[in-house]
Amino acid sequence: MVSSPHEALHRIFRVDPGLFARLLPRAGIVFPEHTAIEPLDTDLTEIRPLERRVDSVFRVRVADDEGGFVLAVESQGKPDPDKHSSWTYYLAHLYAKYRLPPYLLVVCKDKATASWAAEPIRVGRAFHTSLVVFPLVLGPGVLPVITEADEAARDLGVAVFSALAYAKDPGLTAILDALASGVANDVEESRSMGNSEMGEDVDRVDWAEIVEIGLGEGPGRDYWRHLMATYTPNFPGSNSIVEESWREGRAKGQAEAKTEDILHILEVRGIEIPDSVRERVTDCTDLDMLGTWLDRSLSATHAEDLFGEE
Repeated sequence: MVSSPHEALHRIFRVDPGLFARLLPRAGIVFPEHTAIEPLDTDLTEIRPLERRVDSVFRVRVADDEGGFVLAVESQGKPDPDKHSSWTYYLAHLYAKYRLPPYLLVVCKDKATASWAAEPIRVGRAFHTSLVVFPLVLGPGVLPVITEADEAARDLGVAVFSALAYAKDPGLTAILDALASGVANDVEESRSMGNSEMGEDVDRVDWAEIVEIGLGEGPGRDYWRHLMATYTPNFPGSNSIVEESWREGRAKGQAEAKTEDILHILEVRGIEIPDSVRERVTDCTDLDMLGTWLDRSLSATHAEDLFGEE
């Protein structure tokens, strides 16, 4: 799973590779009909002391083309002139390595960076240009804002990326409100389409986690956590797939929180935690049992005391 806002902005495509074909047309970029999109190795190093890694790389297979093309994805947080030489190198190396047309997609979170990234990179002097790179860009000002829950529910992958792209927008709360409702209430709709590219095979809890990490520290992330913590199904007791997913996600979060508390209390009290105890506590999903172990962690003299006479 993603571990930082920078990583979330490009790894979302690894979670849902079909997102390219649904997202780029919204920015006015034509994406060809394809048969598969496959992640590739991101290591573009040739001389080990000079390591170069692109954020994400995909091979797109096209039905009427034997080879297809290669798509390099870079998450960019701010304008950085040094990136121009790196991006030019990435494309040249990918072309030499795969003998396929390479394309660069830059994903951004603010309009200034998106505008900067979209500028052609020209290599040469006034008398002659040897090479020109035309980056594709996704970010605020390029993509439409999604503030309607039904639109968010129709394609959660697109809605999640839109929320991350507009993470610095003053209207972020409205975007997150729509996304939260879409994530929580309308997964059933996308699943009923029977289309694997719609990302319905991605669990709503995974989407929620990507959003939380992708927003980074700040009021936006706090607001999203509040939305996820206070959400209740529209039709409680209906045993719908959405309510079941919500219950499972909430129980998982509560179990993880209790697990962390148990281990933290033992560590603070200076009690050594054998691997076998740590593994047993971490693997447990029974909230009642975890509650019992949490109570015992306050007075236990040995980590094994958590389990009493069990």
